[in-house]
Amino acid sequence: MKIYKTKIKGLLIIKQKNNVDNRGSLRETHNQKILNKKFIFEYCTSSRKNVLRGFHFQTKFQQAKYVNVIKGKILDVVIDLRRKSKTFGKSFKIILSKKNAISLFIPRGFAHAYYSYDNDNIIYYKLDNFYKPRFENGIIYNDRKIKIKWPKKKIILSKKDKNLNSFDNFCNNFKGL
Repeated sequence: MKIYKTKIKGLLIIKQKNNVDNRGSLRETHNQKILNKKFIFEYCTSSRKNVLRGFHFQTKFQQAKYVNVIKGKILDVVIDLRRKSKTFGKSFKIILSKKNAISLFIPRGFAHAYYSYDNDNIIYYKLDNFYKPRFENGIIYNDRKIKIKWPKKKIILSKKDKNLNSFDNFCNNFKGL
């Protein structure tokens, strides 16, 4: 495993070694000696092709996330919502897939979303705090200020994600995380 810093402080790309042969593959997804983070909660999502989830965050009990793609391919996108950050309001996107064996460590204070490319995508998360639905919030995926170019115009969204607030609304209500 190798860690690469991004232009956004604390946001890390982790390149994992993917051992592949005729039987399948073996991939070390986390090593405490290399990514020294304390994770207390894990979950796994699956998404069909053209599904977009997010942008999600918790206003209290914020969560750092370590995102791995076990099957398929996604466009993973984050927005820095940290009030005192030099990159507040800036976004970062990266392709994560089973094939490229790249993962993303997202520190607390970010909104997170992803778009699914393949017919069957399995995304595995490690988190440093528990999910608290009462404090969950989000920013609409097509916000004009954030200007994310998604791979397709025709996407599948949940009802909740269709009704998320704008970035301006977030700034007016929370001023940052």
